[in-house]
This record gives sequence, structure tokens and C-alpha cells, in this order.
Amino acid sequence: MTDFQAEKALVRAHHAAIEAATPDTVAEALSRHTAPGWHWRGMCPFDDRTGAGEVAGVFWSPLLTAVTAMQRREDVFFAGRNQIDGFQSVWVVSMGHLMGLFDAPWLGIRPTRKLVMLRYAEFHRVEQGRIVETAQFCDIPHLMVQAGQNPFGPATAQHLVQPGPRTHDGLLHDPQPQAEGEATLAAINAMISDLGTWGLGLPLEEELRRSWHEDMLWWGPEGVGATYTIPRYAAQHSGPFRAAFAERSSTGHIARLAEGHYGGFFGWPNFTARHTGGFMGLPGSDTRAEFRVIDIYRRAGDKLAENWIFIDMLHFYRTQGVDLLARMRVIGG
Repeated sequence: MTDFQAEKALVRAHHAAIEAATPDTVAEALSRHTAPGWHWRGMCPFDDRTGAGEVAGVFWSPLLTAVTAMQRREDVFFAGRNQIDGFQSVWVVSMGHLMGLFDAPWLGIRPTRKLVMLRYAEFHRVEQGRIVETAQFCDIPHLMVQAGQNPFGPATAQHLVQPGPRTHDGLLHDPQPQAEGEATLAAINAMISDLGTWGLGLPLEEELRRSWHEDMLWWGPEGVGATYTIPRYAAQHSGPFRAAFAERSSTGHIARLAEGHYGGFFGWPNFTARHTGGFMGLPGSDTRAEFRVIDIYRRAGDKLAENWIFIDMLHFYRTQGVDLLARMRVIGG
């Protein structure tokens, strides 16, 4: 059995401290479980930050002011050793929604005074009883859409308030058999190997069937949406996406790990590519696009069954010369 109980307990205590905090006390709450030089990576416009005070000031305090009575509704929770550094460091992963009442503006998004669900995914590196590094992504465009300020055109797939795993077994609070985590990481690595730089040479659906179940679920970010089954995923995201980019770089991750039937990774960026035009209605550009991505996977048998994807769309648009928050404010009136 793998045993990351101490690291999991630390992250759960960190989450509990945030949930009990106010905008005025969240900096102290963050400092209880993080190292003084805590390295925090957030989505655009927050980017790289250091220390509990700075993270509270730019992200948590404004968010808790805007979204009141916040609850963390967690769907996936697991830990593991990081393949990227030779399985030396331990990371704890959490994914779900931050739910609350949208009572004040945040990032220029108008409040609705109604229930909102902010998708999130986090990777926390734990060392000597402290969180020393975090990647925390939220689907900010999805919050814009919930507030009636959609900055995008029509999506190729369908975005929803996305559910957790079909199997309802994603909260791995207890130790898991080591062999299961190894099998999940092997399935993820096989998919990454096939993906490569889009040069495997097989028809797209045939390539996907090597790694994915036929009834795969791909829970994509706002602007792209979710899609179901290999043929629809190929038609509604993978095919159009590959057609819109060229010169894809190799895949670069900071952390990649698995436990039980769940695993995931993130990069900063995961890859770059030249946008030839057409993705989400944007024109082509000579400036390479950067994709900062978190992926969370559920394995069933020897293939992948579900995938939750967090793409920092605001950063992608920024690399293409578009300020998506400014666009939203103009569209919103």
C-alpha cells in the first residue's frame, strides 16, 4: 500500500483553515501550513507568487470578499510521488468546485448575488510538514459565463457545471494499493507517448483508442467545453485543436503522479505551439501560444476513462495579444 497520510492530512488541514477564514484572516490561515517561501502558481492574471501574505492579498482575500459563504466541494483527492523528479517529491492533488454566493465584483466580473461554482484543481508539494509549492488553477471564464459575461464565441463542445467521477470514488483519503497507482501512471504515460508532437501517423480516432475507452468523458474548460465518446471528442475538440496549431513543442511537466485509479499532471507551460488560426475564432499569430494546463484522469482497466482539464485560457489569450478580462468588461457593458 502507498501511504501519504501525513501529507494528505496537512493539505486537508490547509483546506479547512481556508474555509474557516475571512478576507481579513486568510493570510494567517494560509501561513499555518505553508513554508515562508511558499511558491504559488496561479492562473492569469495572478501568475507566480511567493508567501502566504502575497497569495492572500492577490487571490484569496479578494475571492472570499466576492464569493461569500464559500464551501469547497471536492470530487478528487489523491497523492503520490512525482515521476518528473525521479519519484523524490510528494504532491497532494485536489479537484472540485469552490461554491458560494457571488456578492461582490471579482476581476471585473459583475456579481449575481446567486450561487456560483468555481472549478478548481490544485497540486501541493509537501516537504518537512509544510506546503512548499502549489499550482492552483480556477476556470475563471466559467465564472464569467455564470455571471452572464461570456467573452467567447460558440464552443465546439459543451460546458457545464461539471460532475466528479462517474464511479464516485475519487476521494482517496485512505492508503491505496501501489500497483493500482503504477497502472494509472503507466496509462497516462502511454497516452502522452502517443500524443507526442501529434506525429504518430495514425488516424486520430485510431490513435485515441490505444489509450482511451470508447465512452471516454473529456471535461474541458469553458470556451471549449466537455465531450463524450471517442468520435465526438475527435470531432468536437481534438481534431479542431490539432488543425489550428503547428510546430507543437514536446510535453513539459513540473509534476506527474498517480495513486489508485487517479492521476494527473501540470506544466508551466505544458507545451507551446504556433497558432495557424481558427482556435476559438482567433486569427493566426506568429507569436507562439503557451498552454498552462492541469489534467486529472480516472483509469478503468488498462485505459483512461475520464479526464478533467484546466487550461489557463486567460494566459493563452494573453500570449496571442488579447486581454480577455478587458474584452469581458467591454462585452458586459
